[in-house]
Amino acid sequence: MSEAAVLLNPPGEIHSASAEAIRERVRAAGVVGAGGAGFPTHVKLQAQVEIFLVNAAECEPMLKVDQQLMAQQAARLVRGVLYGMRATGATEGIIALKEKYHAAIEALTPLLPGQIRLHILPDVYPAGDEVITIWLATGRRVPPAALPVSVGVVVNNVQTVLNIARAVEQQYPVTRRTLTVNGAVRHPLTVTVPLGMPLREVLALAGGATVDKPGFINGGPMMGGLIPSIDAPVTKTTGGLLVLPESHPLIQRRLQDDRTVLTIARTVCEQCRLCTDLCPRHLIGHELSPHLLVRAVNYQNVATPQTLLSALTCSECNVCESVACPVGISPMRVNRLLKRELRASGARYTGPLREADEMARYRLTPVKRLISKLGLREWYQDAPMIQSDIAPSRVELLLRQHIGAPAVPCVKAGDRVSRGQCIADIPPEALGAPLHASIDGVVASVTDQAITVVRG
Repeated sequence: MSEAAVLLNPPGEIHSASAEAIRERVRAAGVVGAGGAGFPTHVKLQAQVEIFLVNAAECEPMLKVDQQLMAQQAARLVRGVLYGMRATGATEGIIALKEKYHAAIEALTPLLPGQIRLHILPDVYPAGDEVITIWLATGRRVPPAALPVSVGVVVNNVQTVLNIARAVEQQYPVTRRTLTVNGAVRHPLTVTVPLGMPLREVLALAGGATVDKPGFINGGPMMGGLIPSIDAPVTKTTGGLLVLPESHPLIQRRLQDDRTVLTIARTVCEQCRLCTDLCPRHLIGHELSPHLLVRAVNYQNVATPQTLLSALTCSECNVCESVACPVGISPMRVNRLLKRELRASGARYTGPLREADEMARYRLTPVKRLISKLGLREWYQDAPMIQSDIAPSRVELLLRQHIGAPAVPCVKAGDRVSRGQCIADIPPEALGAPLHASIDGVVASVTDQAITVVRG
C-alpha cells in the first residue's frame, strides 16, 4: 500500500486513541521539544487549542535535519500531526516550511488530509522563532511574555512530532537524536545517533575537523552555544555540531566574557537604534527595544522599570548582534544578563501588544544575506543524511535534558539494561520527562548528573 493510501485509510489507532492515551504514551516515551529548550511534550499536549503548528522552518543556516526528515518520513510526520491535533482538540494542522525545501513539499503534498495544510515560508531569519512562525503562518501575534496557547496555537518541531508518532504507534521511547555536523569538517553530514554518544565520536563520523584549532557550536550559528568540550554527550535537544576555526568571529564573540560585553556596550554604543529597527519581536508589536536596554545599562538613571522588564521578552535570536549592530555590540548578551537578574528576583513582564510595524515582513533577514554577513560562505555546505547503525561503546545520559526537574534514576551501578528501558523517571508532581537507555549494556555509574552505560 502506498503512503498516500495509508493516510487515506490511516491505522485504526489514529481514530481510536483517546487524547489521554496519546498524552500518556508521549509521557512514557520521554518526548520533549527537540527544537528548543526541551519542554516536556506531554504537558504541551494538555493545551486545548485551534491550531496544531509544526515549526519546520529550520531557519538557522547550516542545519539540514528537519528538511531531510520531512522528505524521508512524510507519512509519519502527518500521522504525528493527527495525533497532536487529537490530543489538543485542534481543528487545523499546519506544517510551516520553506519554499526551498522542494523534496519535503513534494513528499508531503499528496499525503495531506483536509484538516492539514502546508504553509510556505520565505527564506528569511528568524522564520523559525515560534512567535514569528505563528505570525507568518496564521496572522496571529503572540503578546509579549505570553505563550502560543494564548492565541489558540500549539507549536512543535519536526523531530518532536515524529517522536509523538513513534510513541503512540509503537510505544517507542526517545533514544536517538538526528543532528547535522557541518562547517570545517571533511564530510558534512546529517546522522541519527544514540543519546549520550560523545560529540567527539559524532565529529569523527564526519571525518574530523579540517582546521588546526577548531571551535564548536551546539546548534546554529545564530542561537547555538559554544561547546567547551566535545567530550560532552548528545542530548535530546542537541541542535547540531558546527565546526569553525577558533579565530572565526562567531567563536570569538562567544568567548567574550560578560565584563567585556558590558564594557563594549558602554563605550561604543551610538544609539543608532538599528538593533531595535531589525528586532523581530519589536517589529510585530512587542515593547522590546534593544537600544533602550543598552542605554539602560550605560545610564541607569534613565532606565524605567518597564524598559528593564522588557528584556524578559527577548527570544535571543541574535539579529541585534550578528546583523544589526555596526560597532560590535551584543544587545542580546546584555538582555541575557538582565534576564538572569530579573528572573532571580522573581520579576515578571506585563505589557500590551502594540501595532505591528508596517515594514515588518520586509525587515526580516534573507538567509543568503545572513550567510554572507556571518562569514559562513566558505563553510556553508550540504550535509546529506546518512543511514548507519552506530553503536558507541559508552554513553553518558544526562538526567537533565529538558526544562524542569532532572529525572530520578531507577537503576544502579552494575544493572544490565536494554535499549529503550526506562532508567530514570519524573519526580513526583514535577515537570519533567523520563530517560531511557540508548544502548544495550551495563550501568557503569550513577551520579547526580548522569547515568553512564557501557556496552557489553
